[in-house]
Amino acid sequence: MAKLYFHYSTMNAGKSTVLLQAAHNYVERGMVPYLMTAKFDHRAGHGRIASRIGIGHEADTFETDEDLLAKIEKRLAEGPCACIFIDEAQFLSPDQVWQLARAVDDLRVPIMCYGLRVDFRGLLFPGSATLLALADEMREVRTICHCGKKATMVVRQDAEGKAIREGAQVQIGGNETYISLCRRHWREAVGR
Repeated sequence: MAKLYFHYSTMNAGKSTVLLQAAHNYVERGMVPYLMTAKFDHRAGHGRIASRIGIGHEADTFETDEDLLAKIEKRLAEGPCACIFIDEAQFLSPDQVWQLARAVDDLRVPIMCYGLRVDFRGLLFPGSATLLALADEMREVRTICHCGKKATMVVRQDAEGKAIREGAQVQIGGNETYISLCRRHWREAVGR
């Protein structure tokens, strides 16, 4: 039975690594996965999902106003597809998450989404909020704060390493920009 999955965490928890491993498992068993990532995230190159540990794979891209149900229907018409993997799922619009749910229900294809739960301000991304509401199964990918506790929050830093409290919700960056922290250390960093 097809399901909509949401694998969520903070930055640098290994979400892309888990996605790439799961997709590889399908390939090893002779099945074809379909990988997608946000078009505007070029950190690994255009149309590429990559992990900090050095593994990567080519992927199709999506834009925030694109009809993903139509995109998935088109892909399924081209040939077999055992599972759909979506990286950077926090960048999905709420409408797109509903389109994914329809694809699962009507097209009977499993969809595994991987993304951030909250932004640097401690607020849910709209795509993540909708995935939390609609996903059939949710799995937390865990990482740790510098204190050893589970990291659930992320801080965006300026060039001097100081926490930024305001700004656009979306700013592409990696270890040079974001640090994952437990709630207590996040509160200390942002002065809450």
